[in-house]
Amino acid sequence: MELRKPLFIAALVLFGLCVLVEVGASILLPRPVASRADIEANLRSEGAQDDVSVDEVLDMQRRNEPTPGMGIPYLALVDGLVLLTLGLMGASLLVPERVHGQVQGVVSLVGALVALIAGITMLVGAIGLLLLMVSLFTAVPFGTIAYLAIWGFFNRGGASATLGLLMSFKVAALICLALAHPRFLQNKGLVLLVLTSLLAGALVSLLHGWVPLVLVSITDAIGAIIVALLGLVWAVVLFIGALVSILRVLKLKRTAL
Repeated sequence: MELRKPLFIAALVLFGLCVLVEVGASILLPRPVASRADIEANLRSEGAQDDVSVDEVLDMQRRNEPTPGMGIPYLALVDGLVLLTLGLMGASLLVPERVHGQVQGVVSLVGALVALIAGITMLVGAIGLLLLMVSLFTAVPFGTIAYLAIWGFFNRGGASATLGLLMSFKVAALICLALAHPRFLQNKGLVLLVLTSLLAGALVSLLHGWVPLVLVSITDAIGAIIVALLGLVWAVVLFIGALVSILRVLKLKRTAL
């Protein structure tokens, strides 16, 4: 069966859009600046209205620009690996096997190495930020003031809409792959990687929705840590696979000589 190129290109474009949306989430989804009424309501819900001054929270908020979450941007690590794997598989159906075999291992190795470095950096950053947020939130009153001002409010509605859009893109891409060529669904590694991507998005969405608004930034960081770990696991798998592929090519060349 020949590759249905339009469907394959559509799948690549959809996953590419996912990565672009995830990378741009920090711009598209800024944290909302809380009003006095929002701050008072959250303090009452946390029973901290007697310990934390609303004016101090507002002052801290004016001096510290609210920062976006990490959960959605971190999904780009996993989806970037999906895009790389899918691109290499598609290339194997379009270019001569001899040329593809020589290039695939090197491209996979470089991509996996970049993902490993990025994943480790992202993981360390997420853990550090999580520890900072938890320590501030529990340090009443001044630490709690700082936490509420910088991380106490989260654009949960925008994040939910973005995650829904990403999930739609990924499901549509998976359907396009199934229709483009059966070989894609026969590749267990690719299927597991795409399922990991879907699971990561669902997990981030769950962590955003099951806690009070004031704690979403903390659970978002937890989600980012889990996504980074998933990305690192797959980066290691791709790195080992690339090394095996390169060694196989070198062995064949030596045999030919």
